[in-house]
Amino acid sequence: MSFGLFDYAAFLSFFAYAAGSVVIPVALVLLARDLGFSLESGGMTAGGALHLGRTVPMVGSMLLCGFAAGRWGKRRTFGVSVVLMGTGVGLCAIAPGYGILFLALVIAGMGEGVIEGLATPFVQDLHPAEPGRYINFAHAFWSIGVLATVLVSGALLSLGISWRLVTGAVAACALIPAAMLLLPSRSARKFPEHPAPLHWKTVWGHAIVILRIPRFWLFFVAMFVAGGGEFCLTFWCASYIQLNFSSSAWAGGVGTAFFALGMVLGRTGWGYFIKQHQLRALIVLSALAGTAITLCFPVLRNLWLFFGLLFLAGIATAPFWPSVQSYSVDRLPNTDTTMLFILLSCAGVPGCGVFTWLMGYIGNQGGGLRQAFYLVPACYLILALLIECDRFCTRRPADTPLST
Repeated sequence: MSFGLFDYAAFLSFFAYAAGSVVIPVALVLLARDLGFSLESGGMTAGGALHLGRTVPMVGSMLLCGFAAGRWGKRRTFGVSVVLMGTGVGLCAIAPGYGILFLALVIAGMGEGVIEGLATPFVQDLHPAEPGRYINFAHAFWSIGVLATVLVSGALLSLGISWRLVTGAVAACALIPAAMLLLPSRSARKFPEHPAPLHWKTVWGHAIVILRIPRFWLFFVAMFVAGGGEFCLTFWCASYIQLNFSSSAWAGGVGTAFFALGMVLGRTGWGYFIKQHQLRALIVLSALAGTAITLCFPVLRNLWLFFGLLFLAGIATAPFWPSVQSYSVDRLPNTDTTMLFILLSCAGVPGCGVFTWLMGYIGNQGGGLRQAFYLVPACYLILALLIECDRFCTRRPADTPLST
């Protein structure tokens, strides 16, 4: 595997994206008390709604990012989105109340939606041969960002450092990849863009072709539940540990870090060893293993055992997002890959928001987060069934659209 400047820019963008996404969940208990919607006093729905509110602008910007990339190129559009994301997270650090925090996350979500939509095809264009390996490896930096952020921010919060300072520092992480993407580069380092801007009708036509393919909708639902299961653990893990094991923000951060470490090892490992034709088996077996592991979470009472199973859950969860996308490209071979990645992300991101909010809502209904955690194995089992169902679909051409 060989990497260049724009690979490293993508890696750091994933890192900054992850850091901005998890710093709020790690600080959520302290942040909620400070801003007046304490989780212990029925504020779980409001806490879950933060990411749901972030999801709406993410989806909107994802739907538009294909047109922006066609007009101004992936590299420039990607770079501007990193700046927008960092600005939104920075505004979170100075939010005086819940409403302003919510609006700041909307701004961050606008940038994150473009990153989510373009980062994977950005890497795909850099490595058209064996893209699944490079996509899994690049997505590992999301997990590395989660790991580093939860450990450092959890430690700083436990030492009494304000969540506002921690959040502001995370926002600054976006400056480096933004500079790498936007500053002028030597001709030898040009990103492989289209030779000419794409008209919006061309981009729209790519989307229409994909939306008319029945098999696409199977992968769309698979991405929805994959995103939901993964982000339920990422978002609620720290709060669950603090509320159910009477632990500190540091312990909550350590728990999320165990999950993230499993994700890092899973994605880098699968990125290095997996072959493109093995992606289906990887997704199905990982989803079944994840189902068995996460079914144990609500009944565990030992914190260290919980940490160990979080690590195993991270390994099982690791290949879902990048591998489902790359596998979908194989199964829909005559479609525009950039638009396909964008549309699939438009399923995964709402899955993150909907299931995050749903966990908070169920937690407020009397059973607490213990009962809500059964959503995670349900998502994993549905994912396994969907990908296995694709295996037995009628062997008609996979990319044939519905007739008009």
